Amino acid sequence: MAGGKVTSSTGIAPKRYVYYPGSEELGPDEIRVIACGTGMPTARRAQAAAAWVVELGNGDKFIVDIGSGSMANIQSLMIPANYLTKIFLTHLHTDHWGDLVSMWAGGWTAGRTDPLEVWGPSGSREDMGTKYAVEHMLKAYNWDYMTRAVTINPRPGDINVHEFDYRALNEVVYQENGVTFRSWPCIHAGDGPVSFALEWNGYKVVFGGDTAPNIWYPEYAKGADLAIHECWMTSDQMMTKYNQPAQLALRINLDFHTSAQSFGQIMNMVQPRHAVAYHFFNDDDTRYDIYTGVRENYAGPLSMATDMMVWNITRDAVTERMAVSPDHAWDVAGPSEDLAPDRNRASEYTQYILDGRLNVDEANAHWKQEFMGRTGLTTEDLGVGS
Repeated sequence: MAGGKVTSSTGIAPKRYVYYPGSEELGPDEIRVIACGTGMPTARRAQAAAAWVVELGNGDKFIVDIGSGSMANIQSLMIPANYLTKIFLTHLHTDHWGDLVSMWAGGWTAGRTDPLEVWGPSGSREDMGTKYAVEHMLKAYNWDYMTRAVTINPRPGDINVHEFDYRALNEVVYQENGVTFRSWPCIHAGDGPVSFALEWNGYKVVFGGDTAPNIWYPEYAKGADLAIHECWMTSDQMMTKYNQPAQLALRINLDFHTSAQSFGQIMNMVQPRHAVAYHFFNDDDTRYDIYTGVRENYAGPLSMATDMMVWNITRDAVTERMAVSPDHAWDVAGPSEDLAPDRNRASEYTQYILDGRLNVDEANAHWKQEFMGRTGLTTEDLGVGS
């Protein structure tokens, strides 16, 4: 995937150091994983919060976690919205699901015609589970839903939640088209968080979510092709860079996250084809101390993840690259039906607001007539949602 000799002044490099989204066909026995968020709860322009896009050679695509700020990175991949409907949540901290609402609304306006399907863990109480969280997210955004439902179509505004028992040990939570997701518990902040293993075609990709070191990950992630696990910033970095008091800077690496040294021990137990460390601010003055901590206990293949890092997984190799994607990405159409607005839905306007419209018919007359003639629209279409 890297380098290659250019043999013509008008030719191309036969191999690339980078991945240009939409420019490479995925092989039928290949997996591509793209890090769309690798940072901390305080998302920043350089790193969004946790999010992973997985593309399989059978055509299936999945999102695992969709933390705050990650939607822009996902959008920059220019994948048609109808291909991104299956989302798996490791837990319900905002840095792991905060942009679900952006995917929900953004995909709806970008041409998605199907509801979102969300898989996530239960909680120790009903009000701590994924179903409760998503239902109340939709209640909070009811105005958004009601106004889009009448102007576009209500179907893409639905979210189907598939909640499973967070206590299940390596049990199947999804199985379709030859793809299996398994789940097991994590130790992080309280009951509920989980890790996932995606299994397909003899490959295994593991997503750790957030967790302190636990007995389940080394057991169920063993032999993974790609093993993703959090690797927290050092306690000194948490004090000097993240403004945490010493007591919390220590506890955060011991009680509810995973230190670099612990990450190394875990990967030494798992022995994956390739390990991925994430969930730290990946800067010149942070990554090397974290890397050194990992190497105290693990000597195998390792990526220190940052946003838009890409891994192609084949039988021969696990190849790490960086994606080069546009800052000004547009939605890309896919093979989906055109959904007409529901003409039976009542407008969300009152006559009081409608009476405030300014008459601009003359200003719009020429281009409106030309556009309607070219697209086959009639005056009946003008009344939908108004």
